[in-house]
Amino acid sequence: MPYSLPVPGPFGAWIATGASDYIIYQRETTKSHQDHIILHEVGHILAGHDSDDGDEDLWALMMPDIDPQAIRHALRRTSYDQEYEREAELVATIILEWASVLNRVAPPQPTDLSVRRVQTALGDRQGWL
Repeated sequence: MPYSLPVPGPFGAWIATGASDYIIYQRETTKSHQDHIILHEVGHILAGHDSDDGDEDLWALMMPDIDPQAIRHALRRTSYDQEYEREAELVATIILEWASVLNRVAPPQPTDLSVRRVQTALGDRQGWL
């Protein structure tokens, strides 16, 4: 579940609890930058990265409604000095690049819900998915 927060700078975080994964991203930036931040955090999830140590106080301050003990993973996007940050950034970049290519080569999907339902029912799938 993505949540936006009004915090300064390029900020993203992934918080995994026993019940859900939460992605927190910068509200005060462009939609494309928000997409990149969210996909960066998805990159951490896909790569199976572990959390940073000592983040419980930060999350207790930012999200007082979530018990810090319930948070298993909290990865903050701060710099790319560490390999796991570079890996997550690479995942985000690859996904965004493929999405932009597919948007140019895949035929547009019909906007009419009835047409989409008929195409789905008839197996008229176009594109790579």
